[in-house]
Amino acid sequence: MTESHTGGCQCGQLRYRFDAPLRDIAHCHCSICRRTTGGIVTTWISVPLASFHWLAGTPGEYASSSSCTRYFCRDCGCNLALFTRHSPATLDVTVATLDDVAQAAADRHIWVTSRLPWLHLDEHLPEEAGEFIAGS
Repeated sequence: MTESHTGGCQCGQLRYRFDAPLRDIAHCHCSICRRTTGGIVTTWISVPLASFHWLAGTPGEYASSSSCTRYFCRDCGCNLALFTRHSPATLDVTVATLDDVAQAAADRHIWVTSRLPWLHLDEHLPEEAGEFIAGS
């Protein structure tokens, strides 16, 4: 049986579902995530693009770099997903928008070269200077 997970934005205008296990979850420390989400770290889960479906609403899109498009709610501003051309078969979803966020623990840190020096979070997890993307 395939795992199914749902989530959405704060105001409820956007809802999504993906059918994939909760794995490949990373705390991202890059400055772009900080500026686009307003948080000091963003935790992402990478899911197969084919498993992801918008259930309600149409997200806004923002090209945050030449290789990345971010999806957000036009009403409440919530950042929900990220597509990168470096990994075209996957979509990154913000873990904080999952309906059952407590089940989605991170397994690593990425972009630690941009980590804020005063931030101490899950220090036992492996770290990547950038991000290792399988197949790239």
